[in-house]
Amino acid sequence: MNFHFAIRSSPQTSSSEEDNDEWRPTEPKPKAPSRARTAKPKEPKPPKAPKVPKVPKPRAPRKPAAERKTRAPKVLKDPGAPVLHGVKRKNIDEGKKENTAAENKGEKQTDCPKGERAKESGPSSRMNAKKEEVEDFTFDEPNQKKQKTSGACPGRSAPLPSSEKHTQRNELNMNWDLTELVSTLTCVEQWVCVNVIGLLREENTVPFMVRYRKELINHMDADAVRDVQLIYEELCSLAKKTQSVVQTLKKDGILTAELEQNLKSCRSADELDHVYAPYKKGSKLTKARRAKALGLEVAASALMDAPGLLLNMEYVCFCASGLSTMEEVATGVEHILADMIAKDPETLTYMKTLCERRIVTIQSSVSKSQNKTKDIDKFHLYVDFTCNIQRIQPHQTLAINRGESLKILTVKVNIPDEVKNDFTWWCINNRWKPRTFVKEEFRAIIKSAVEDSYKRLILPFFTRSFRTKLTSAAEKESIAMFVRNIRQRLLVCPVRGCVIIGVDPGFRHGCKLAVLSPTSQILHTDVVYLHNQNQRNEAEKLCHLMIKYSCAKVVIGNGTACRETESVFADLISRRCFDPLDVSYCITSEAGASIYSVSPEAVKEMPDMDPNHRSAVSIGRRVQDPLAELVKIDPKHIGIGTYQHDVSAGGLKTALDGVVQECVSFVGVDINICSETLMRHVAGLNAGRARSIAEWREQNGPFINREQLKLVKGMGPKTFQQCAGFIRINPQTLNSAKSSPHPVPEKPAAKKGKKKTCVTIPTSVNPLDQTCIHPESYAVAQSFLSLVGGSADQIGSAGLKQCVESKVGTSSVEKLAETLDTTPETLKLIMDGLTQPPGFDIRQNFGQADFKRGIVSMSDLRVGAVLTGRVDNTALFGAFVDIGVGRAGLIHKSNITLNKLPVNQRRRSLALGPGERVEVRVLNVDLQRGRIGLDLIRILQ
Repeated sequence: MNFHFAIRSSPQTSSSEEDNDEWRPTEPKPKAPSRARTAKPKEPKPPKAPKVPKVPKPRAPRKPAAERKTRAPKVLKDPGAPVLHGVKRKNIDEGKKENTAAENKGEKQTDCPKGERAKESGPSSRMNAKKEEVEDFTFDEPNQKKQKTSGACPGRSAPLPSSEKHTQRNELNMNWDLTELVSTLTCVEQWVCVNVIGLLREENTVPFMVRYRKELINHMDADAVRDVQLIYEELCSLAKKTQSVVQTLKKDGILTAELEQNLKSCRSADELDHVYAPYKKGSKLTKARRAKALGLEVAASALMDAPGLLLNMEYVCFCASGLSTMEEVATGVEHILADMIAKDPETLTYMKTLCERRIVTIQSSVSKSQNKTKDIDKFHLYVDFTCNIQRIQPHQTLAINRGESLKILTVKVNIPDEVKNDFTWWCINNRWKPRTFVKEEFRAIIKSAVEDSYKRLILPFFTRSFRTKLTSAAEKESIAMFVRNIRQRLLVCPVRGCVIIGVDPGFRHGCKLAVLSPTSQILHTDVVYLHNQNQRNEAEKLCHLMIKYSCAKVVIGNGTACRETESVFADLISRRCFDPLDVSYCITSEAGASIYSVSPEAVKEMPDMDPNHRSAVSIGRRVQDPLAELVKIDPKHIGIGTYQHDVSAGGLKTALDGVVQECVSFVGVDINICSETLMRHVAGLNAGRARSIAEWREQNGPFINREQLKLVKGMGPKTFQQCAGFIRINPQTLNSAKSSPHPVPEKPAAKKGKKKTCVTIPTSVNPLDQTCIHPESYAVAQSFLSLVGGSADQIGSAGLKQCVESKVGTSSVEKLAETLDTTPETLKLIMDGLTQPPGFDIRQNFGQADFKRGIVSMSDLRVGAVLTGRVDNTALFGAFVDIGVGRAGLIHKSNITLNKLPVNQRRRSLALGPGERVEVRVLNVDLQRGRIGLDLIRILQ
């Protein structure tokens, strides 16, 4: 086959060759002397990171690599120096010059930029604005995840080493900057992302960072830190997958320099799949690759770069399939051009811009292949549903996805025709316009290629992309709802100091009872049959049991026979059958109790007890100490949130495990009395380490101080650092535990751990061990006590609190911190630990379970009645409130408005949650369907 035209080399190919020649000389300069082995694979990579616009051409002016490397330490001091994403190619070089000048100008003052950082976050603000349109409870408030940087710039005073920042930028070997991209996707300042990523690489846990490294993470809460962690892990996974794809293509011999750069420029798994799909082994050979195999790639490149050199189209080869006619040759060229258009980053960016300017909708309808008319009723809201993709709610997305997976619904994304028209015109007259004049037949080939690329490649890609983004956002919101619900469920204030009877209601098998002491010890178990013909005698048996153990609090599970059992107790209370006891009852969720009752942990804890009685014990303990009991149950079985089975199981488990660890750590555990199950959820610990601590405690007696944790097998320096601040040594429980004859370990015990034979562990009690103060700050705490004229024995006393307040009143916290050579955040934490009363529990600020003595039914409700209740569960579309009638009412999200929320809760993530007491008004009552509509009046503080 002969082509009758002169062929010039492709601009992209020559650019790639220039890049390779450009960067090779820089390799030996920085690494030849000493760091050949460690730096060799990484040093050549910095030039690739700025290649953000995903276009090879801007790489040519980036020769001064040495200058970039010498400025690397400065970047950490001022990590806001941007590597711009998503900007036009023409402005990149100008931006680099401005950034270089700014860096040189601000060498002396790099600790705290004054506001330019916020202006540079254009992509962040656009992403944030788009996110707000989807969220349910966003009330035009600033994004809470983007923490404000105060004038003192907390965290800048103690940044991570510059080598850490340099490693973060280059280790992934991608064409984007890791911290810059994480900052853009999470709307968190870049210097904070640098610190968070560095702390994560040092194996620090989220609770430890949030409590003891506030100055480094700019006071972010645990949810915001977990968001950064999630994005960081996703990008690392993407980079790892990209490297695997590159190695696979290289092994197959089909990797080109251009393809490698396109792969390394991908910022999401969808983009990577889009670029890699045509080259997968299992995929069918694409039309473009078949045309390239026929040798038409040269003709396609010449058509765009030098159409004047194409003398004619007379290069038909009659003996070759696909080249036998001029039409076949033209079609092959079209397929190659269509493939080039569909993979061009600038073209895809313009297409995305067009879609953002127009209204793109998602539509669902009844599937023609479905025959299950019975299930259509569940999706009656979506049989003819159309919504703007920027305004669709997360629960609607998940419902549509579920209907589609069940083959009940058909879903499609509608992109307006105006987008196609504008896209075609722009491609033909701008981006894909030949450099010189072309003949009409050549112009027709380009137009046909653009239309084919749009219909066959670009449109399906954007449809998949929109669906993936909607699903991802919906799953994220659903998981966030689970996290908020379980956090507030775990942090319900415990009911202490009284005997409680747990009731697992039932009809045929009776109501299982478990009498629990104030310390949750099992005093008695029994069964009463309150719903049969012998009800009177069984009720007398129940009254005798409660009077015998002086039990005035009853906890009833909300399962089968709950309302009937509640009615029996309400009747007995009204007839004063429990005199002289003032008996009251509450109803609690028994979700997961039956699963726990047959679990290995329950069998180990209560080996000789009937599983039904174990359920009653669990129900009672959920009110006595919700946190200690609910951690024994898999979080997904606690019965909170919505669409549990429609979200990623792995993502849900990771998020729920993280919030359980957060709650347990922030509340703290008394190491001498807590269960092994509770202990394994402390930050830094796991099942094995918790077992080792429990075994050490059994063999050697109670822990006298935190330092003795170092004697436990598997407790290394990092583990001790992470968990020590969340573990308490309560003097009261220590004194009671000392009564048992356990030897105190001396030197022999040190042999249990690795490399601990030379460690000297004190055997005296340290009063600071009962506080939230971390052992690493004990020296500062002692210095502060000396400064205010107090002692560690006065912890929690009114006298010490007065001394601290007096000292802070005469000198600010910042000045005191400077005097003590510490950070204000650490000093504030020390002050809290010294002034909080012994046994302080953060759950004291949360509400307890509501106990009552009477019963109200749905028939007693009237429209307009004002009631108080407690939020039982929240969903993406509203909140369910228990108003004491046996059926929860729904406050629709449209009735949760800004003016009804306290100022500190005017953000979506804290709008309403389980356990919060609210005042509501009855809007409607549907007795037939058992539904109650409520309007939120206010949240009761």
